[in-house]
Parts: sequence; C-alpha cells; structure tokens
Amino acid sequence: MRDDTSGHGHGGTPKGGPPEAPDPGTGDAPAEEGPAAVLSAVRAPEIGYHPTRRPAVRRGPADPVKALMHRHRDLCERAVDPLEIAAGLEAHGLTDRTAARYRHRDVFSLAEELYARAPGVNGRAPRAAVTKPDTGRDVRAGWTLAALLPGAACLATAGVLRLTEEVLGGEARFAVTAVGTLLVVLGLRLALRDGPLRVADPAGGVTPYVCWLLGYVVYGDDLLTQVVSGGPDGHWTAAPAPLLGLVPALAPAAWCAHLFAVHARRRLAASHGLSDFGSGVRPLLLGVVALFLCALTALLLLADLGHPGQGGSLLGPAALGALLFLARLLAVHGFPEPAATGLAAACAVEVAAPFLVLAGRLPGLGLLARPVDAVVMAAGPGGVAVLACGVAAGGLLLHASVTLTRASAHASA
Repeated sequence: MRDDTSGHGHGGTPKGGPPEAPDPGTGDAPAEEGPAAVLSAVRAPEIGYHPTRRPAVRRGPADPVKALMHRHRDLCERAVDPLEIAAGLEAHGLTDRTAARYRHRDVFSLAEELYARAPGVNGRAPRAAVTKPDTGRDVRAGWTLAALLPGAACLATAGVLRLTEEVLGGEARFAVTAVGTLLVVLGLRLALRDGPLRVADPAGGVTPYVCWLLGYVVYGDDLLTQVVSGGPDGHWTAAPAPLLGLVPALAPAAWCAHLFAVHARRRLAASHGLSDFGSGVRPLLLGVVALFLCALTALLLLADLGHPGQGGSLLGPAALGALLFLARLLAVHGFPEPAATGLAAACAVEVAAPFLVLAGRLPGLGLLARPVDAVVMAAGPGGVAVLACGVAAGGLLLHASVTLTRASAHASA
C-alpha cells in the first residue's frame, strides 16, 4: 500500500484515495480542507442547479383583457351592448389613457372586445338593435299626452275662476281652487311616472322643496314687500301668472329631456373616445337648456298677457323653471343628490330673506336686513327669487356640464 501525502495540506493531511462521497443514508460528509474546501463552500448554494431549468420570472398576465373581464364579470355578462360596458368601465375610473394598458386606443374599443368575449345571457340582442333608442310614435304620444295634463288642469281651473269671478262666493271659489289643485297634482304624478322625466331612484324629501318654490313664486313677492315695508299686515296677494306659465312648461321640458337622451345616445354610439363624447355632448346640453328656456319664456309671456299686472317680473319664474328642469334632468340620469341640494339651497335663500328682515328690527341687529334691503332696492321684491333660483340653477348647470357629459350617465338612456 502506498503512503501518499498531499503537498497542499496544512497540518493533518488525509491519506489514501480521493475524498469519500457523502453517504446518502447518513448525510455525513468527509471533512475537506484547503482551497477545495473554500471552493465547495462558495458553490454550495449551486448544488441544486440544473442547466435545463430556467429561473422563475414573475410575469404579468399574458392576456390583460381577460383579467379585466374577470374583474368586471357581472357587468360584461349583463350588458346588452358594448356601450353599457364602456359606461360601466368609466364609472369605475377607467379612462382612455388607462385603456392603453389593455392594448386598446380607448375605452370604447376595449368595451367592444369585452362584449365580444363575454359569455353574456342567452338571446342577447345585437348591438345594432339596442343602440337605437325607442322612438315609437305610440310611446311618444303617451308620455306627451301625460305631460300636457297638468297644464290643461291648471289652465282650466284658472279659466273657471276667471269666468265665475263675480258669480261664485268665497267658499265656492276655494272649492274650485282645491279641486283644480288636486287635478294638477294627479296630472304631475302621472306625467312624471313615465316618459323622459321618469326617475328610477328618486331622492327623498324633494317634494317639499318644489312646493315651497312654487308657492313662493305665487305669494313671495307680496309677502316680502309687506315685510320690508313694516308688515306683514294683511292677506297676501297671489300672482297666478307665473304658475300658469310654469305648469304647462312640463310638456316642453319632457320633449327637451327626450331630445337630449336620444342625441346623447347616438353620439355615444358614434364616439371613439370618452373625451370625444364629452366634447360633443356639452354643446348638446347647453342647446337643450336654451331651447327649454325659450319655450318657458314664451309660456310666461302668454300667461302674463292673460293676467296683466299680476305676474311681476318674468326673471324669477324663468330662473325657477330652469332650476326645476336641470334638477329633474340630473335626477333622470342618476344624480338625484345634487338636484336635491340645488333645490334646498334655493329654498334656504327664499326662507331666509323675510326672516332676516324681521330679525333686523331687533336692537343691534339691523345689519342682518341690509343684504335683503339692497336686493329689493336694486331689483324689486322679485330679485330675491332671481338670486336664489338663478344661482342654484347656475350651479346645477355647471355640475350637469361635467356629469352629463360622461358615458356612464347614458348607460340606460
């Protein structure tokens, strides 16, 4: 037997042949020394390395559209056309810029692919059949007739009271007024239950605001005049002309809302981006509001001709009509909270005006009445209604120019 010694050892050199392989049964390995031991220690983490095994790399989803479809599965399956998917994606914060992450130029193109790939429900209608709104003559005739009923009841009541002015007594005239008011209210409920002015989820508490605003346009000017002059000291004189112009304006309001919904839906179908749709709908909104104001002004002028000297300024009723129309338009398209806020703000100003004048009579509180006195001196008692309703209507118009130019506001238009 040969006795070999390694010239690389430092102090105990192993003898014999090459180092023994570790025993797989015991897991013990022979001790190594020198550079070989250092090399073994450095390369120890690579013991399990296999040349054919590729390192694990974290990758994003190979199909980002599929991941998005799973995230919005209910929306994609329930949608009857790609436009509803586009509106839903926009409501969740997806924009044309973020659509590029899904390899699409805009949200509408992405919605087209989601609609094509989603399983959907059985018998889902094709896009061409659902993007065209229902414009049947029978449907239009139905809600148009319903919208004319409140105005007809109001004008009929005013006509009866005018013809029997010297025939009926006070109690009989009050009964006629009560019956006419009931018919107008029933007509309003019927007109707002269906058609373009129907609200799917109305905000609660709006009816008292509307009733106050309509009551103030009839009695408010005379009440404020008496309060400013030291009263109130008698019965308030009614001004029926504004009411006779506002109630029949429900019919043009319904038609203007219908035109806005139809043309916005067509614009949505023809758009190739959210910004493109918004820039096209904004002029449409302003045009519809202007058209309604023209029709309302004409009705107010006709009502003032029938009751000369009893209507006062037309600016207050016109501002109120614009406020009511914008509030209803916002509520119809899914924004009842801002509509209720605008109506409540106008009511708060009209309620505060006479109370500020009364509070100003107390010692040391005369400063409270100065704003109301300044408005009355500059624009008459009707200036309070113009200020209250005009500012609220302007705020709702600004809000509508932002919210109603979104695709999500017309998903079910």
